[in-house]
Amino acid sequence: MYDAVIFDCDGCLLDSEALVREILVEVVTELGLEYDGARFMGMSNPVFFATLDEDRRRLLGKPLPPDFRAQTEARLLAALKERVQEVQGAAAAVAALSRPKAIASGSSPSFLEVKLKRCGLWDTFHPHVYSSQGLARGKPHPDVFLHAASALGVRPERCLAIEDSVLGVQSGVAAGMTVWGFTGGGHIAEGDARRLSEAGAHRVVSHWDDAAAEFGGWY
Repeated sequence: MYDAVIFDCDGCLLDSEALVREILVEVVTELGLEYDGARFMGMSNPVFFATLDEDRRRLLGKPLPPDFRAQTEARLLAALKERVQEVQGAAAAVAALSRPKAIASGSSPSFLEVKLKRCGLWDTFHPHVYSSQGLARGKPHPDVFLHAASALGVRPERCLAIEDSVLGVQSGVAAGMTVWGFTGGGHIAEGDARRLSEAGAHRVVSHWDDAAAEFGGWY
């Protein structure tokens, strides 16, 4: 039993990771680079762009174009507005939860609002929707989870964090929280459950129905 539940957003509540990967693979290919899209999973936007700039300088001897970040974010936002969907069962699971709750994400505040409103989850969480952008450090550091717990008025060790990425699991563990790995998103690949466990997840949940059944028993 926990005093609060803190959710990651992308890949947990919203089935956005595969969509974001699709766009990111397109834009990095246009830069002359090639990646497995999973490399950037769980990174905040500033860390992603800084890493990409470093890689392009090292591999191709060129920085990112000056307008690259603005153009990429515009493409991502347009795709999310039109196509992002709730992870199956997420809204029902959240509705079954009687405890205080928050979102702790690496996504930007403006992106979070757009995505959550499209999927009908903004009012469910607002004002407890927190981004690591603007904090000192992003995931895997614990800053955003600690910030969310403080805003809820709950000690970190009394919080359950739910995460779908290795960086996110490491962030929740570093915050001193119990962490569930989540593998119900459309982007999950073979071996991800094992990787989440190895990163420190105390349990791996494969579908929101399983979590909802447990949430419904908390009084």
